[in-house]
Amino acid sequence: MKKIIASSLFTALFLMSTILLASDTVTEKFKVWGNCGMCKKTIEKSLRIEGVSKASWDVKSKEITVTYNPKKTDLKTIQNAICAAGYDNDGCKGSDAAYNKLHSCCKYDRKE
Repeated sequence: MKKIIASSLFTALFLMSTILLASDTVTEKFKVWGNCGMCKKTIEKSLRIEGVSKASWDVKSKEITVTYNPKKTDLKTIQNAICAAGYDNDGCKGSDAAYNKLHSCCKYDRKE
C-alpha cells in the first residue's frame, strides 16, 4: 500500500512539474531562407543554444518553428544565431562571409 501511495505521489509531482516547466516556454514561427535538407541541418544545429528546447525548419515553407524559454534567451538572439550560420531571416541578414561559407546547394537567392 505504501508503494502505491508513493508511486502515485511521485507521478502527480512529475506531472505538475512538467506542466509548470511547459508554461515557461514560447513558440515563435518566422521565415528563414535556405534550399535543402543540408540547410535544415545547419539551421537547426545553429539553435543548439541555451534556452532553445526545439527548433524545426520546413524546407518547403521556409519557416522555422522555435520553442524557447524567454527567461534564458530571446527572439533576436535566436535570429542572430541563424544569421551567424549564413542564413537570412525575418529578423536579420547574415554576413556575406557566413553566406559564402555555405555549400553551393545551400546558396539561396538573397534579397537586397
